[in-house]
Amino acid sequence: MQNKKNQSSVGLMIQRCHKWRQKRKQYMDQARQTSDEIERERLMQAAEHYGRIVNAEQGKIDSTRTPGEKAIVADEANDATDTTDVNDTADEDEVALPDFITADK
Repeated sequence: MQNKKNQSSVGLMIQRCHKWRQKRKQYMDQARQTSDEIERERLMQAAEHYGRIVNAEQGKIDSTRTPGEKAIVADEANDATDTTDVNDTADEDEVALPDFITADK
């Protein structure tokens, strides 16, 4: 029962984090579009505030997860980066550049 309660609690924390990230992005976008320097600074400070809230909440989420859950998330992240690395190296192998480039005058 405690595990289900933790999962529900973590789920709610993740939802709040997502909402706050969206709010931060909204403020950042508004700050980029405004020409008033004072308003831009106010919006950037609001975005920074939401960034701090998200970081604190993410810390709570990470501390609530069991080590097994953290390993699964880390493995998924590694899998995602591994596939992009394979694709990048394949593209690099196809393009052969000469060792020296000479300038013809």
